[in-house]
Amino acid sequence: MHFKLIIIMSEDKRTQNVLCAARDAGATGCTVLNQARGEGLSPTKTFLGLSIDSRVDVIMLLAEEHMSREIMERVAVAGEFDETPGTGIAFQIDVEDAIGVRHQIEALVEEVEDRL
Repeated sequence: MHFKLIIIMSEDKRTQNVLCAARDAGATGCTVLNQARGEGLSPTKTFLGLSIDSRVDVIMLLAEEHMSREIMERVAVAGEFDETPGTGIAFQIDVEDAIGVRHQIEALVEEVEDRL
């Protein structure tokens, strides 16, 4: 079984919707890093020297390669990534090897076989 690492940066107020969408699409778990900061196409604005940018959460999850695209598409819809600028992004990276995911593999075998 081959995995992709999906990395999602989402506005913190949208994180719960993104997590629910990922799980509904077949994700078996994730790690959330809270209160990251980012900057998009336009620099963040300040007011009296204080940054008024929104906080983002970084969500990392391993997904079986045949399920990864659907997870990303569902996450993008839930987070409104394409509709509203600055709400978030998602991308995936090939994973060469992973340890500690045996229980996920056991849970995914039937679902992946059904998709193939």
